[in-house]
Amino acid sequence: MRDHVGVLDLPGFSRFSLTGEGAADFLRGMVTGGLPKVGRMNLVYFSTDHGRILTEMSCIRQGEDHFTMITAASAQWHDFEILRKALPAGLSLTDHSTEFGAMIVTGPKARDLFAALSDADLTLGWLTHQQATVAGKPAFLARVSFAGELGWEVHCANADQPAIYSAILAAGAKPFGMYALNSLRIEKGYRTWKGDLSTDYSLLEAGLGRFVKLDKPQDFPGKAAIQSELQQGPKKAFVTLVVEAGEADAPYMSCIWKDGEIVGETTSGDWGYRVNASIALGTVRADVAAPGSEVEVEIYGKMCRAVVQEDRPLWDPENARLRA
Repeated sequence: MRDHVGVLDLPGFSRFSLTGEGAADFLRGMVTGGLPKVGRMNLVYFSTDHGRILTEMSCIRQGEDHFTMITAASAQWHDFEILRKALPAGLSLTDHSTEFGAMIVTGPKARDLFAALSDADLTLGWLTHQQATVAGKPAFLARVSFAGELGWEVHCANADQPAIYSAILAAGAKPFGMYALNSLRIEKGYRTWKGDLSTDYSLLEAGLGRFVKLDKPQDFPGKAAIQSELQQGPKKAFVTLVVEAGEADAPYMSCIWKDGEIVGETTSGDWGYRVNASIALGTVRADVAAPGSEVEVEIYGKMCRAVVQEDRPLWDPENARLRA
């Protein structure tokens, strides 16, 4: 994926269609931040009343009041119920999770691959989406990549996925799996639901302040709690660590130590092959979150030196490769 192009068969996305007059206003009152413009997409976050992370969804805006909400496979029932329970009369919410598959096609040669297989407009920028054909089959292309490289998600009917996948392989893409994707996303500092993102943490503690709009008029769940936390200052901070690990990278919920005290925990860890380092994501006490701070990560009983990094991706910090 760093040098060429890869493909990941990822059929497990949950996807919901939300339509009807007032759908946009409904979502504005549910999520902590803003909505994308028509033809674009972005992440949206849902908060508990206490300002903690309830869930994350990708919000794809098809029309003024027409949205496709995409979320993790394991969040299908959880996230559908969040929307359904609050849904006002007159809006339609439909679960299409079992009807479609998806593939991630990513790497610096991804555009060249699609130029030979698709009639899509490949000049559209990052966070756009479009209907197109791929290998002669109808598909929906989203210009995003959880791997942190130039790429598209290809969403299609289940019956069409084998033909599209085979054509992508025949065009030169190399298959990769979830372990590789985990390494790639950690190098970018991308969070995962129920790992890095859960009700254990507030949105501010998880470093998601840019997805919160306290100045919008809607009184979304958790707004008052987030405002209070912002005024007082978060007690924890989300950090990226480069770890001097041995035979194992930091697993979920490894203790982070400083001067003989536990000051936090890891939420995920892996080896970053593009940056040639062992990386951990996690939360620590706010007073030890400054870049350059030295801590220790306990990995299966072994104390491993680690250094807090700047609040930016380790790989392609300017997102130039994503936007290429």
